[in-house]
Amino acid sequence: MTQFSVHQTHHAPLKLWDSAGPFEAGAMQQLRNVASLPFIFRHVAGMPDVHWGMGATVGSVIATQRAIVPAAVGVDIGCGMMAVRTSLTASQLPDSLAALRAEIERAVPKGMESSQSANHSKGGWASTPNSVSRAWYDRFEDRWRKIVAKNPKVDGKTSDQLASMGGGNHFIEVCLDEEQRVWAMLHSGSRGTGNRIGTYFINAAKEAIVKETLDFHLVDKDLAFLTEGSQLFDDYIEAMHFAQDYAMANRELMMVRVLEALRKHAPGFKTDKAAINCHHNYATREVHFGEQVWVTRKGAVSAREGELGIIPGSMGTGSFIVEGLGNQESFCSCSHGAGRVMSRGQAKKLISLEDHKAAMQGIEARVDEGVLDESPAAYKDIGAVMDAQQDLVRIRHRLRQVVNVKG
Repeated sequence: MTQFSVHQTHHAPLKLWDSAGPFEAGAMQQLRNVASLPFIFRHVAGMPDVHWGMGATVGSVIATQRAIVPAAVGVDIGCGMMAVRTSLTASQLPDSLAALRAEIERAVPKGMESSQSANHSKGGWASTPNSVSRAWYDRFEDRWRKIVAKNPKVDGKTSDQLASMGGGNHFIEVCLDEEQRVWAMLHSGSRGTGNRIGTYFINAAKEAIVKETLDFHLVDKDLAFLTEGSQLFDDYIEAMHFAQDYAMANRELMMVRVLEALRKHAPGFKTDKAAINCHHNYATREVHFGEQVWVTRKGAVSAREGELGIIPGSMGTGSFIVEGLGNQESFCSCSHGAGRVMSRGQAKKLISLEDHKAAMQGIEARVDEGVLDESPAAYKDIGAVMDAQQDLVRIRHRLRQVVNVKG
């Protein structure tokens, strides 16, 4: 069954998985803006969680030839999800889920707070644990120094934010599936390191593009692009791949610490050999329709045939473990979540603390005004979003959170 609609623009067409509801006007204009770029390959795909973003919409899949748009990748390069299924069942969880949440918060720095633990400082480590330091020096230090030598402005906090969560929509959860099996799941990315890389190259692309004579009108300066063969392009790809690897390792190291925290309250469990660890803000070289292209997924997950992915809803509505169906029309992609229906500012104005408390019944989580912008009402109906992409993924597990940790 075909789920998408086709919208013809003056340039590349749009293929939109919009049966969950029409996309907002601002997001539609951004999709059209991207489709006007002359290096778009075939079409621009819009996932059912599409909403307005910087330059390009969140929830879009953009295939390009010989060029890449740094703002379409964004500043949280490599942001994504990780999930691990344990041998525990619901009945083996501790009686005090509040104590478990506090244990996880001690194990992993979050947000921009300094008070959760003596060793947490402004979203990172006051003194980086040995295991985290070893991972940094073994896997990243040499690569980072080479990047900084060429682009000194990207330097800053690096190793002391590895194995940390961040704030905003990032989270850690303990969940139950339909068989009452316990899962650990988390959402984070490349932290300040990726932010500095993304910001630097977005600005560098804008500065470079004004010096070029283009044979078309660039409708949005945030769509400034880099072309293959330029030094700036090569530098960006090197730094972007670094940030994506950093994000992947960040989630792995966080998960180790989350599982250690869980073992203090529910000892003796095992985990599945294979964990799911997937980006949803990144770019990579792939072959589609017989051509090698750059595929930028801004708020979208790779969903090749048989590939497992994670689609979270919100802090109160659970998540899905999915298996990709390899739909070429979406460039083998699916949504990365439910997608926002309110900006953070709108959510804080329109969602009351009482409404948030009601939405979070039965979940051990923060219930205060500081997280109203992440309340379930700020997001689209995850059920409708999943219904709209039945030709992209099949559901393997529905997860319901019992513990939620927010920054």
